[in-house]
Amino acid sequence: MPMNRRIAMSNGLAALAIVLSGRAVFAEMPAATDTIRIGYQKSSTLTAILKTNGELEKALVPLGIRVTWHEFTSGLPLLEAINTGNVDFGADVADTVPLFAQAARAKLAYIAEESASPSAQAILVSADSPIKSIADLKGRKVAVTKGAGSHFLLLAALAKGGLTFKDISPAYLPPADGRIAFVGRNVDAWVAWDPFLTSARRQSDARVLADGSGGLASYKRYYLSSAAYADRRGDALNVIFRKLDETGKWVKANPKDAAALLASLWGIDAATIEEANSHRSYEVGAVTPEKLSEQQRIADAFFAEGLFPVKVDAADVKIWTPK
Repeated sequence: MPMNRRIAMSNGLAALAIVLSGRAVFAEMPAATDTIRIGYQKSSTLTAILKTNGELEKALVPLGIRVTWHEFTSGLPLLEAINTGNVDFGADVADTVPLFAQAARAKLAYIAEESASPSAQAILVSADSPIKSIADLKGRKVAVTKGAGSHFLLLAALAKGGLTFKDISPAYLPPADGRIAFVGRNVDAWVAWDPFLTSARRQSDARVLADGSGGLASYKRYYLSSAAYADRRGDALNVIFRKLDETGKWVKANPKDAAALLASLWGIDAATIEEANSHRSYEVGAVTPEKLSEQQRIADAFFAEGLFPVKVDAADVKIWTPK
């Protein structure tokens, strides 16, 4: 066989080997055969970071799962979307939100929790306000977001101060409107959570009357899925759990980098975000029945205020456990 023909054949076999090798590699990497629909809020810190850096999508590729992202304005519509089968997994919602879903008989599963962050929500008053204690709120107008974690903080604080909800004049407002009312002196106090809390304090010199410290209100945040999805794709939830845990640790270890990244997403200055993030644990862990003890306190308080149509057993819910 002539030399140039042998060389051509050798080159051809080498090329074929490369192609076959490539086919083998591609064969090991499954095509996306399933989709996970992830619901989140703009303020869902860890999920917002994962959506931006693409790490979760890359981690799910070996399972043949692609991700679609769906933004919601608040936690209740997000959990309703999970319950109706329009979303598979929901990013962090305040502790009160899953209880509303339970009261509505939603079939949800707890997937993960962010451990207590009691200083990440607080009752604010103006720096020059004559209100010095919770008892001084009697007869005052207080802005609060109905059904939010801050609502429970207010109930718990009033009880500790010897007051009931009937002793104040509540103004039910979402965070943006609550802030406008507070800065404009149209309310005497405002119950806010981060990053709105820190932003208001930095810009208006507001004073913290009380936060959740001392066992008043832990302010945990939860990640949930539909019960059916938890049964069907535990492998995907394991990946999500791991990436949330890694991202939470990264935020705490790299506060300035995390704040700079979130500043571009949220339109809030990095210094405010860094301070706000210092109030949050971002410690992602598994949910257990024992860890839901405060959920029962919240459920009982909300039922007593007529916020729930039925009594809720906070432990009567599916809890998924990471492997």
